[in-house]
Amino acid sequence: MTWWALFLLGWGLAAGLQFALWLWQRRTGKATAVDAGWGASLVGIALLYAALGGGGGVHRVLVAVLVTLELGRVTLLVARRVGGEEDGRYQELRARWRARGREQLSFFVFFQAQALLAVILSVPWLAAVFNGADGLEGLEWAGAAVWLVGFALGWISDAQLARFRGDPANRGKTARVGLWRYSRHPNYFGQWLTWLGYGLIALAAPWGWIGLLAPALMLYLILFVTGIPPTEEQALKSRGEDYRRYQRETSPFVPWFPKEAS
Repeated sequence: MTWWALFLLGWGLAAGLQFALWLWQRRTGKATAVDAGWGASLVGIALLYAALGGGGGVHRVLVAVLVTLELGRVTLLVARRVGGEEDGRYQELRARWRARGREQLSFFVFFQAQALLAVILSVPWLAAVFNGADGLEGLEWAGAAVWLVGFALGWISDAQLARFRGDPANRGKTARVGLWRYSRHPNYFGQWLTWLGYGLIALAAPWGWIGLLAPALMLYLILFVTGIPPTEEQALKSRGEDYRRYQRETSPFVPWFPKEAS
């Protein structure tokens, strides 16, 4: 199977899953499932590529294992929120789009945009599964090492935040424990490192430089679109001055030593 055929097949898989979740959203009036569907789409695409790619088995297995571990974890984490109240971001979008008389059309476009984004971000895996070299190459080992650091940061920071939020005494407070003392978003930083790892793995394959699009796009989304901006906007609404002080003292993304309290 060619690159383009496999790419289009992956897009079809993601689009079909998001269409099913859009129908579920119509029935329930809750769009939170789109986040879990995005992660599930990525895992499904990676497994599809690994199964049908034309490269060596070791490269295909590497992609399947790394993506399933990281994005499967993220998907399960997000899926826990699906049965509860709709995420505040989607409540705001729903109200805005309903007022304009195009609520469901806008949600359909939004869900399908997630499918398109998923397949664009899958480009490094597509390159990697067509790597015909015997055995793993140096760039793949380097990429796997960077991925491992990112995976560990994401796992640890999510666990630390969950423990903090699980204590009723911390309600309304900002987490300044563990990795959260050194970065306002260590989970996002860890997530981005895993994508950088995928880009390095892709570089070992022919035309693999195209795979660097994924970590570049992911960094842009985290810093300016769907990651830090809406997260911090919500934090300022719920925690006010406590979070403003946290912003002044703590690195926004890359972990670094906190500033003196002001």
